[in-house]
Amino acid sequence: MSPVRNIAEADRMAPSPFEIVEGIRRLKQEKNAVILAHYYQTPEIQELADFVGDSLALAQAADSTDANVILFAGVHFMAETAKILNPQRTVLLPDLDAGCSLADSAPPEKFQAFIAAHPDHLVVSYINCSAEVKAMSDIICTSSNAVRVVNSIPLDRPIIFAPDKHLGAYVQRVTGRELLLWDGECEVHVEISIDKLKLLMGKYPDAKLIAHPECTPEILAEANHVGSTSSLLAFVQGDSARTFIVATEAGILHKMRAAVPDKILIPAPAHANNTCACSECPYMKLNTIEKIHAALLHGSPEIVMDEPVRERAEIALRRMMQLG
Repeated sequence: MSPVRNIAEADRMAPSPFEIVEGIRRLKQEKNAVILAHYYQTPEIQELADFVGDSLALAQAADSTDANVILFAGVHFMAETAKILNPQRTVLLPDLDAGCSLADSAPPEKFQAFIAAHPDHLVVSYINCSAEVKAMSDIICTSSNAVRVVNSIPLDRPIIFAPDKHLGAYVQRVTGRELLLWDGECEVHVEISIDKLKLLMGKYPDAKLIAHPECTPEILAEANHVGSTSSLLAFVQGDSARTFIVATEAGILHKMRAAVPDKILIPAPAHANNTCACSECPYMKLNTIEKIHAALLHGSPEIVMDEPVRERAEIALRRMMQLG
């Protein structure tokens, strides 16, 4: 049999996207599984998910589910968070290579040394970090509640804020608190070009710029609104402007366009060396419906972690969740 014929026959045998989705729905019911997806996932995954949200909302959803299996369409630290809150449940991540440049910027051994060098500091860690870093922290925050978390800490307590220095600098400006910042950043948000952005703002003078606080200070200084992905989504729904430039990962545009189909939404441009005109997370995009189906079918890849690490990380997460 010729190679061409083999390929054609394999294509005929491969399930269609419709068949994959139907298979996922069947497996969800059979295994009592729930799919949680971040706003940065592809549109087809967002449409397939049982719940779509930002990091805070996804942590709350993971904490409240009664499913036996949680499949997390996101990145590794998000699935770890679900496992930290659900030690008795199976937590699946469709692709274990779906990591996070920000989480990787705080290696646990280096972060431990940093904490040891500042023993009087209370440690606030952004949820975009590894389970090991969460276990070293006093309290976790997300971009939705970072200001609230820092404001909850007594004024006489010095604070380490990690790992995102741009979110930390933003929180520092808003709260007026002096924070000792870990030198980490998100490769996706710092890839947004301030020069291209200003040209775009000149082209659309009536547009409002909305930005995630992981963006650089130069971009945040130009923004009409700064907030988490859920905050950005709420802003375009509630504001009277007709045109918005959105400075965060482009996946959020799917939910935004569904919420405000009559408004113009423009992704903030990335630097010239980026292969995409917008800013996209390559790790988030590793998840596919085919991988979701395979993960549910085989029960892997599964998130596992040392119980002592999980227990310490849960204490810091629970402190955050008590604040809302």
